Amino acid sequence: MAKAKAKPHAKRRTTDWLESVPEAARSYIEGHRLDEVECIIADLPGIARGKAMPATKFASQKQFFLPNSIFFQTLTGGWAEAADEKEGFIEPDMILVPDLSTTSAAPWTADWTLQVIHDALDQSGKPVPFAPRNVLKRVVELYREKGWEPVVAPEMEFFLVARNTDPAKPIEPMMGRSGRPAAARQAYSMSAVDEYGPVIDDIYDFAEAQGLEIDGITQEGGAGQVEINLRHGDPVKLADEVFYFKRLIREAALRHDCFATFMAKPIEGEPGSAMHIHHSIVDRETGQNIFSGPQGGETDAFYHFIAGMQNHLPSVIALLAPYVNSYRRYVKDHAAPINLSWARDNRTTGIRVPISGPESRRVENRLAGMDCNPYLGIAASLACGYLGLLEGKRPDAQYKGDAYDDEEDIPHGLYGALDLFDAAEDMQKVLGEDFCRVYSIVKKAEYEEFLQVISPWEREHLLTNV
Repeated sequence: MAKAKAKPHAKRRTTDWLESVPEAARSYIEGHRLDEVECIIADLPGIARGKAMPATKFASQKQFFLPNSIFFQTLTGGWAEAADEKEGFIEPDMILVPDLSTTSAAPWTADWTLQVIHDALDQSGKPVPFAPRNVLKRVVELYREKGWEPVVAPEMEFFLVARNTDPAKPIEPMMGRSGRPAAARQAYSMSAVDEYGPVIDDIYDFAEAQGLEIDGITQEGGAGQVEINLRHGDPVKLADEVFYFKRLIREAALRHDCFATFMAKPIEGEPGSAMHIHHSIVDRETGQNIFSGPQGGETDAFYHFIAGMQNHLPSVIALLAPYVNSYRRYVKDHAAPINLSWARDNRTTGIRVPISGPESRRVENRLAGMDCNPYLGIAASLACGYLGLLEGKRPDAQYKGDAYDDEEDIPHGLYGALDLFDAAEDMQKVLGEDFCRVYSIVKKAEYEEFLQVISPWEREHLLTNV
């Protein structure tokens, strides 16, 4: 009799937590037995870390544990000396608490699986300061304390490329359905998108299963380069969606014998991939866009936000361009900004004001690479605007003409960007000083790992010539 009662009890507990998840997740598993739940969290690069467990096990627990050392790990799997100086590298457990509002399907798996993003707390219940999602939440809360609600809309660019299993070989465009490699210089071509239509179809299907809304898909200027636009909304929610999208796009590509890459500059001679971020700020009391006045004109806040971008973006380039490859994207006349000029409806500037009505007036940051962690990229961008609103300064005059003719303002490499990041005391107070300390140490360790690798260029030009 006891065993017979246990089954309905376990079923009821599973059903209870599922009643709190988004409708898309409930619809996905309707009529099926939920097999597994993936408990995930983004590390510094934005890779999904965590653990998978049977659904019944997830239903019976309210929290899970992972060592805090996942935030001290470099992209290559090495370890940076970023642990607390008092305790040393002891790898204490963090408490991971599920945010059930993020529950989403994992439709590429062989069984019926849901994934849930978790928040990281220390053992006293405080947010772990160097967890990327917590960094973004911190910045958003600073806005809210001032009576503002930040709104963002990210654009994601990426390449679909041929499988590359040998790192010594250059990356090549994927083979299209016509039997030819994807062609470059075909921006906005519908025929170019049709070449890899089966991959796009799976992206749509996966996104629908996950309840993710796509605002549009276009062909970009690179060979096999695609852009996906997301509708505007809450910064944390949109960062969650970019985090999810990166995973689902990779899985969709693998189904069709190709790779999806979010490298900033994967193919020599082709444009790089950006994560353009559109920002607007809403007054929490009135619901009005603070960038527009009662008569629809541009407000002081609008100009202060742009000034914040111009004055503080250099200090966070290390977050927007986090790898040595990232700086290959900032090349004159290659569809990426090289300075901090601003202008209306001008895609050559680093800071662009798109065409819009007063209610949707916004500022676009075109500097962020698609290789950045979406939580950190959005947090850094919002932090610049926040400091601008506090400082109340005016930006430089609007740039007229081709901004590639203006002087360069972007650091030429990761180490120079980290020097600016380390010196930016005001920015560190916004993002969190402990996060900034850990991030800088990890990135410098990563750079030292890179210096141990001898490139083909060095072997070709230095081996017998110097």
